[in-house]
Amino acid sequence: MEIIGILGAGAMGSGIAQVAASRGHQVVVCDNLTPALKKSGKNLLASLNTLVEKGKMQKEESEIIFGRIQYTDHMSDFRDCAVVIEAIVEDIELKRIAFKGIEAMVQPDAIIASNTSSLSISAMGAPLKHPERTLGIHFFNPAPLMRLVEIIPALQTEAPFVEQARTLIDSWGKTTVLAKDTPGFIVNRVARPYYGEALRILEEGIADASTIDWAMRELGGFKMGPFELMDFIGNDINYTVTETVFKSFYFDPRYKPSFTQKRLVNANYLGRKTCRGFYDYREGAVIPNPVKDKPLGQQIVTRVVAMLINEAADALYLNVANRDDIDMAMTQGVNYPKGLLAWADEIGIAKIVEQLDWLHAEYCDDRYRCCRLLRIMAREKRTFY
Repeated sequence: MEIIGILGAGAMGSGIAQVAASRGHQVVVCDNLTPALKKSGKNLLASLNTLVEKGKMQKEESEIIFGRIQYTDHMSDFRDCAVVIEAIVEDIELKRIAFKGIEAMVQPDAIIASNTSSLSISAMGAPLKHPERTLGIHFFNPAPLMRLVEIIPALQTEAPFVEQARTLIDSWGKTTVLAKDTPGFIVNRVARPYYGEALRILEEGIADASTIDWAMRELGGFKMGPFELMDFIGNDINYTVTETVFKSFYFDPRYKPSFTQKRLVNANYLGRKTCRGFYDYREGAVIPNPVKDKPLGQQIVTRVVAMLINEAADALYLNVANRDDIDMAMTQGVNYPKGLLAWADEIGIAKIVEQLDWLHAEYCDDRYRCCRLLRIMAREKRTFY
C-alpha cells in the first residue's frame, strides 16, 4: 500500500489520517507543533475506542489502525510518500510555502495536494518546479464520516495525476466529484446563499433566527437550519470562507458577507465552541421558540432555495462541474435534502425565474440576478433531468 503524508495535525488532518489508515495505508502526520501532534494522537485513539465500544470495530483492528500512523515534526519523513495532503490553515501564502517544502522532500512522481475549501490550487502550485502533480483533494468535516471529496485539478495539473488521486480516494470508500479550480469549488460556492440569504432575512426583520431555522428544517427538509449550522461550523470559519469567496469573485454582491456575522466574530461569539453565537449555549440558557407560521416559513424556504438553485445553475452554466456532480456534491457534502438542479425541475424552472426576477425588481440588487441558463431553460421549457 502507498504511504500517505498529511501536513497538519488539526481536526481535518487527523480525520484524513484516520481514513487512510483505516484503508490499510501507512500514514505520516507532520506538524511543527508538538502539542498538536499529541492532541491528534489522543483524539484518534478516542475516536477508535468509540467505534470499538459501539461494536463497529474490534479492539485488535483499532490497535492496528493506530499503529499505522507515524507522528513527526520533520517534513523529511515525507520522503517515501506517494501522496501528501496539506491540511493547514486557510492562508494562501502559508500553503504555497508548505507546497514548496513538501516538494523538496518527496519523490518526483509524488502527488502534492491541498485540502483547502476555497483557495486557488493553481496559485499554490505556481512556485513549484513540477506543478503538474498538484491538485486539490477537499474532504468535508468530519472526514471519517462524510463521504464526499472534491477533486480539483489546477491549471497545471496533468490528467494522469487527477485519475491517480481520484482512484485512490474512491478506494477509501469516498464519493469523488470533479470541480474546476474556481473560488469555493462546488460546495462552498453553491452553499453561500444558505447562509447569506438567511442572514439577509434576519437583518430585514422578516423572521428571527429560530424561526428561519425551523422553516428550513421542518418545511425545507434540511437537517440543520442556517443559524444552528453556522454556530456548529464556527462563525469565524463560515465568515472567512464567505469573505474569501466574495473577494475572489471581485466583490460580486451574490457573495457579500454579513455585518451581523462579522460582529459576532468580533465579539468572539463563534458558536458552540465558545458557547455563544446566534444562540446562547451556556448552561441554563434557553433557545428561543420559533414562530411556527407556515405561510411565513414557506416564504423563507422559497426565497433561500431559489437562491441556492440559482447558484447551482450558474455553476453548471460556467462549467464548474457537471450536473450530476453538482447535485451529488450538495446532497453528500452538506446533506441537502435534494440535489438543487433536480429540485429546480420539481418546483418548476419558470417559477424559480419568476421568484428571482421579483427579488431583483424589489431590491434593485444585483445579488438577485437570474442565471442566464435558468432563463433560457424556462423560455424553452427545458428541464435539467
